[in-house]
Amino acid sequence: MKYERELLCGRWFREETNTPNEKLIEYAQLNADGSFEFTFITLQVKVDAADEIVEQVIELGDWGLVGDIHFTITKDEIVDDLLYAADLNDGNNYHAYKVLQLNHHVFEYQHVETNETFIMRKVTDNIGHC
Repeated sequence: MKYERELLCGRWFREETNTPNEKLIEYAQLNADGSFEFTFITLQVKVDAADEIVEQVIELGDWGLVGDIHFTITKDEIVDDLLYAADLNDGNNYHAYKVLQLNHHVFEYQHVETNETFIMRKVTDNIGHC
């Protein structure tokens, strides 16, 4: 199946619970020029207090969509407000995903090697307006 690349442009969000005490939040900004910024936040979930940020990593790079294959190439990382160039010889900076669903509200995709499935939701600035 072929998906429209323009549907991926914009801001996306997902949240998953890793353990009862840990939550992962991802924000993705996919730009029309093929650049991306992914923010990964790991939270320690607390019962009687506000959740605490354990780690926050920002990845910068390029993305694309060909047919039903979405791919990303991480080129830089920001950790503790410091910018680091990613090792482009490291295969872990290259990912490909099969798109399972893509519309104006939901982006569901599966990693081609690990088979992990992710569901992101579109972030809209105008609540109630499509």
